[in-house]
Amino acid sequence: MTDEAPVRVLIVDDDPLVRAGLSMILGGTPALTVVGEAADGSEVAAAVAEVRPDVVLMDIRMPKMDGLTATERLRRVAGAPEVLVLTTFEADEYVLRALRAGASGFLLKDTPPAEIVQAVRRVAAGEPILSPRVTRRLIAHVADDGADARRNRSRELLARLSEREIEVAVAVGRGKSNAEIGAELFMSVATVKAHMTRMLTKLDLNNRVQVALLAQDAGLT
Repeated sequence: MTDEAPVRVLIVDDDPLVRAGLSMILGGTPALTVVGEAADGSEVAAAVAEVRPDVVLMDIRMPKMDGLTATERLRRVAGAPEVLVLTTFEADEYVLRALRAGASGFLLKDTPPAEIVQAVRRVAAGEPILSPRVTRRLIAHVADDGADARRNRSRELLARLSEREIEVAVAVGRGKSNAEIGAELFMSVATVKAHMTRMLTKLDLNNRVQVALLAQDAGLT
């Protein structure tokens, strides 16, 4: 995508008023264009195939198929758009699961319009918008059933990485930017990016949010 091309957005929410409000907010800037809407997670695959968005704003709680299932199915497809999940509560029980499925972050539905626009643009540029502080709050509020299984599985996955890649993964889990990781580990930003690319391939993950959660699940942060 060039700098001049507007970010193409698909809005998925079962509330028509929410869809209308988001469409008004996002359509009010030349940087973004709303290319479609869907009222349920079950409609996402067809809508994405038809309008080819760069970013999907995905509601979580919908009647037929929830946003979690829709995100999981969508992110399994090669070339899938980025997903930004929408929720009413910061501690929504589904948010962490959606992030593990490959969403690039989440927005509260009462986020100010300017911040929604900025978040969509950042996610479209490949920059997750989830802070370590918010991640910790989510983990603290979500029931920890299966923590031992996740820890074991996470450590098995991280065993695929080199020692240096694990150091980068831990730094990502602590919320460090590429520049901060480079300074901390005495490597260039280009080298950090190369490590990230290899890690995502080895771990079969979509983005650095998943790497951060993996490091946290493994108890390394």
